[in-house]
Amino acid sequence: LLARSVDKWTWTVLREKAIYHSLNMFKSDVSGMLRGEGWVIAENADDVRDAVNRAHSDMDMNMPSHVDQVPKPWPTPPTHFSTNKFTYGYQEFVNTYGIPRYREANPALFTAATFPFLFGVMYGDIGHGLFLFCSGLFLLYKEKENDNAKLGEMAGGLHAGRYMIAMMGFFAIYAGFIYNDMFSLGLNLFGSRWEFDGQDNGGVEEGDVAALKDGLVYGTGESVYPFGLDPIWHVTSNELLFFNSFKMKLSVIFGIFQMFAGTCLKGINAIYFRQPLDFFFEFVPMIAFATSLFVYMIVLIFMKWGIDWNSRMLSATCIDPASAYWGSELYDGEWVKCDGGGDGTCTPWGYSCSGYDTTDEKCPLDFGGSGDGCQPPNLITTLINIALAPGVVDEPMYNGQASVQNILLLIAFASVPVLLFAKPYFLSRQHSSHAHHHDEGDEHGEEEEEHGFGEILIHQAIETIEFVLGMVSNTASYLRLWALSLAHSELATVFWEKAMLSTINSNFVAAFIGYGIFAGVTFGVLLMMDVLECFLHALRLHWVEFQNKFFAADGVRFAPYSFKQIIDEHSAAS
Repeated sequence: LLARSVDKWTWTVLREKAIYHSLNMFKSDVSGMLRGEGWVIAENADDVRDAVNRAHSDMDMNMPSHVDQVPKPWPTPPTHFSTNKFTYGYQEFVNTYGIPRYREANPALFTAATFPFLFGVMYGDIGHGLFLFCSGLFLLYKEKENDNAKLGEMAGGLHAGRYMIAMMGFFAIYAGFIYNDMFSLGLNLFGSRWEFDGQDNGGVEEGDVAALKDGLVYGTGESVYPFGLDPIWHVTSNELLFFNSFKMKLSVIFGIFQMFAGTCLKGINAIYFRQPLDFFFEFVPMIAFATSLFVYMIVLIFMKWGIDWNSRMLSATCIDPASAYWGSELYDGEWVKCDGGGDGTCTPWGYSCSGYDTTDEKCPLDFGGSGDGCQPPNLITTLINIALAPGVVDEPMYNGQASVQNILLLIAFASVPVLLFAKPYFLSRQHSSHAHHHDEGDEHGEEEEEHGFGEILIHQAIETIEFVLGMVSNTASYLRLWALSLAHSELATVFWEKAMLSTINSNFVAAFIGYGIFAGVTFGVLLMMDVLECFLHALRLHWVEFQNKFFAADGVRFAPYSFKQIIDEHSAAS
């Protein structure tokens, strides 16, 4: 009998202790009444009134009960977000870093979309992502059963993140289709647009160049693989070079977009909290600095991707008008024969070549530099030269590029002193006016004012240095998207080639052992360790690179009065 009742008695005692503890925080008021102040969620205010009225009516007392709003000014209210099964895990991620300030933009809303996506960028593989996605679906299938079960710490964490795991697997599959990568192998789902001469009979030799299939014209929609990368890249000798370039640029694009979005949220916070100094002298110069250098970097990347370099380079190439290459469809302009002077060759636009011509002489674009717009630039060199060699663009992509980059550099340089000095100056003016209102001749007040200005300037200098240097270091930090994706695909390739390809053509026993080794290392390294690694790196990108652009994280979490929480905490402690 005692054993059956001990839990019930324990819960009753815990509830009574909690009630008395709360009543002890009340203050005596007039006519023997008790007065208590606390926070209530606005949408539940009517429910609180009803609960108090019901409790008071059961006590059969003549004294009335009253629940009303305390007049302002209030202390800063605690922060509460209503979550569901899907958003709970992402909100806990944010809360682990810091509680959002009351009415501040909540990073969890954006994290719910970007976290699984960035994980998928790093973990992109159709096969491995499918395992993770199925694991998430299994946890969703067991949801009701696990809700009522007493789970351990690890199992409870997996259950709380079941929707997150499913989303991570989904985006890993999506990125795998973009990379066309399944266990390090390419899938020829829609038919490759390229082929090697003799590939059907094994006659391909090292150094052979793939060509478009018959009937396809370079640059047209039919010559492009419908979704993701063409599987032919997985069997080329320059596979690593191509994927490195593609994933590196993609990482930079995603990183700058996310950091720029975080900076925009800082401006939205300033507008909402009516902080004009923060908006005009922090947000605006930050946006000017980020746009003039880093968003411009994205513009150059997309421009380089969008320009038909085959046509541009061909326009600066000397060709014999009598050869078969004359009139090629790769050149999108009109072919013009030259007067035949020089060495007898011409450029497609009619320039007579002498054999000693430079690229800028043969190029018809006249954009300046040695390339003159007819050869693709090295973007890293171009971006470095914006600051180290202003006004010099050796390989321009558009007319007037040097002038545009000089203007952008001036905007970036001008934004730094505005960010550093403007806000402290206007804050000191405000403090000075308040101090003069109180006592115009008080020397102690002047010392306090100078001390206040110095403290503000130091704080602003730290924030300026953190933002300016952080934009550079954080952009480089997003290269982890490329590095981990590369490591994942290369490990999968090594496991496949060393464990499977080296044994599959031997005999049954060797193939069986090879498959066992392949399955074991794939599960242990790629399906366990690499999942955790990509998870932690995606978490770091959100905590450091994204949230530090706008997130104060100095709020106080709302702690509602809950018997269930009190009993759960006691059960966990015991």
